[in-house]
Amino acid sequence: MNELLVIGLYALLAGAVVGALGVGALRLVRHRSILAHIAALLAVTIASVTAGVTAVAQAMFLSAHDLQVVLVTVAASAALSLAVGVAFARRLAQAAVWADQARQRERQLEAGRRELVAWVSHDLRTPLAGLRAMAEALEDRVVDEPAAVAEYHRRIRVETDRMTRLVDDLFELSRITAGALRPALSPVPLGDVVSDAIAATAPLAADRRVRVLAPETGWPTVRAAEAELARVVTNLLVNSVRYTPPDGTVRIDAGRDDDDAWLAVSDTCGGIPEADLPRVFDVAFRGTRARTPAPAGAGEAAPAGGGLGLAIVRGLVEAHGGRVHAHNVTGGCRFVVRLPAV
Repeated sequence: MNELLVIGLYALLAGAVVGALGVGALRLVRHRSILAHIAALLAVTIASVTAGVTAVAQAMFLSAHDLQVVLVTVAASAALSLAVGVAFARRLAQAAVWADQARQRERQLEAGRRELVAWVSHDLRTPLAGLRAMAEALEDRVVDEPAAVAEYHRRIRVETDRMTRLVDDLFELSRITAGALRPALSPVPLGDVVSDAIAATAPLAADRRVRVLAPETGWPTVRAAEAELARVVTNLLVNSVRYTPPDGTVRIDAGRDDDDAWLAVSDTCGGIPEADLPRVFDVAFRGTRARTPAPAGAGEAAPAGGGLGLAIVRGLVEAHGGRVHAHNVTGGCRFVVRLPAV
């Protein structure tokens, strides 16, 4: 019994000395990553055990060979324990990084939702106030001249169409964010989709005196859902036309790289501020300074969007297994969509 107490005392003293040194080492890494903390803690623990075993082995007056066997066994166990602990620490550190990224992403999404509610509330309140005023004017016969009545009716229709487009955008965005969008993929000639999108955008382009240019041939065929792809191209065109000053140019190009087809929409908007480039596809982001649209003409037929068009583009493209990005070019910016080619 006395021998066991002596052995325990030797082990305790040796471990206490190493542990005291280890406390100092832990203080040195207190501002380091979680991986450094766990690695230091493992090293201190293993060093304490090793010191205790070594002290006890020496106190037992083992032969040189037996002592060497004990030390080799302890060293191998320590090395294995340290390796397993460091591997676990790496996984734990990576999990912590992922959790932090998830929290940041959640905060960004929450901020985007609040911003979206603010933008949509503004975009709905403005036309609703105008509709109410025009309806009351017609009801009270404040406006009774045929020409004025016809103009009021036209403006009511325009504002109603605008709100309808905004509601459609919100519905489409809700499908995307909920993961409910499952496009039925099939071979789609990109040239036909671009031609229809140009025709749909022609009134807006004419009103803003913006030229829309596209080659007649060389269009690839992509795997996509035609309706969703048409919305992607139309949204990109409308966005570029809205932000291009009068007498500017919007150009559409396409091609194929290996297994991917690409579609590019370039404009002469003057460029996007570098700080805004990472956010152009965020929900409710409308940009500042260089990308602030000029006032439209009286006959504008385009949606004065709620900052949802490019967010919908990104969601639809990613639902097709593609990707989209934007960058500045000389005198403007360029949006590039990549989709699987047939």
